[in-house]
Amino acid sequence: MKTISLIKPDDWHLHLRSGPDMRSIVEMSAIQMGRAIIMPNLTPPIINTSQALAYRAEIMEALPVKSNFSPLMTLYLTDTTTIKDIESAAKESNIVAIKFYPAGATTNSQSGVTSIDKVFPVLEAMQKLDMPLLVHGEVTDENVDIFDREAVFIDKVLEKIVKNFPSLKIVLEHITTKIAVDFILGSSKHIAATITPQHLIANRNHMLVGGIKPHYYCLPVLKRQNPDQKALLKAATSGNPRFFLGTDSAPHERHEKEAACGCAGVFSAYAAIELYATVFESEGAIEKLEGFSSIFGPDFYGLPHNQETVTLERGPWKVPMQYEFGGSQVVPFLAGTELSWKFVK
Repeated sequence: MKTISLIKPDDWHLHLRSGPDMRSIVEMSAIQMGRAIIMPNLTPPIINTSQALAYRAEIMEALPVKSNFSPLMTLYLTDTTTIKDIESAAKESNIVAIKFYPAGATTNSQSGVTSIDKVFPVLEAMQKLDMPLLVHGEVTDENVDIFDREAVFIDKVLEKIVKNFPSLKIVLEHITTKIAVDFILGSSKHIAATITPQHLIANRNHMLVGGIKPHYYCLPVLKRQNPDQKALLKAATSGNPRFFLGTDSAPHERHEKEAACGCAGVFSAYAAIELYATVFESEGAIEKLEGFSSIFGPDFYGLPHNQETVTLERGPWKVPMQYEFGGSQVVPFLAGTELSWKFVK
């Protein structure tokens, strides 16, 4: 197979940052993706409709001329989010979900939810309005090992949400464990998951063996090859429509990653679909890539499939060691390595 043509994919979990940083990288996603759900954990966070629409306008202004890319916005759930905030967001077609960060779970999550019980009235409103909840699934209890935080979150928090709001649409984002895969497989059609390229391609050995490699560091952190990475590969390539593409591409300036306390986040937007194609081919499931990347996400969100197509061509190319990022540089995932698929149009 020398080329692959797909319905244009969508990225259901993307960090674009803002200002010059955003303007330097947004075209990478706009070329490959028809739509992307944009994360709201800026500083300050995007917590209401007016802020979300202003952020969207900033993104639209930065897009290349004649780009058809559509940023889909989210609100950042806090302890003080109101039902009126949800009702206002639900009236806007370009605001499609609410993002739940447990306070302190990841980058810029300090304003997140401190206890799920505090937002039950908001979750009830979301259920009534069919507004999806996008979940960063980790507890932040300092007594829980970082490699167990997703599993404990599912057991202690997510199960509680599902029990109390059985019709609420939920996306468990960037899943990393076999426990998360099994949870999705055992749940109703209202619950789905996104899977990132880094969690499919790498495991914690890549990050830790032979020295700490900060550009593999993300949250949730990379897990074991077996059973976790293997379970993710099986789920992504299974053709099950409740697993779909979400890169969680999260650029940071090089010096913020290569530091005594480096930031969490992997930058993959530069070659998102090529990375997934590499994975699916390695698993002997290249024919399943279009469903995962272009069909299952829109179907879950009740949106039409994109009308455009994209083409990938087989041919080796070397990932650059860095890209411009505002006034600095960002190191891409797999910098300096060779990929076998290239986006051509």
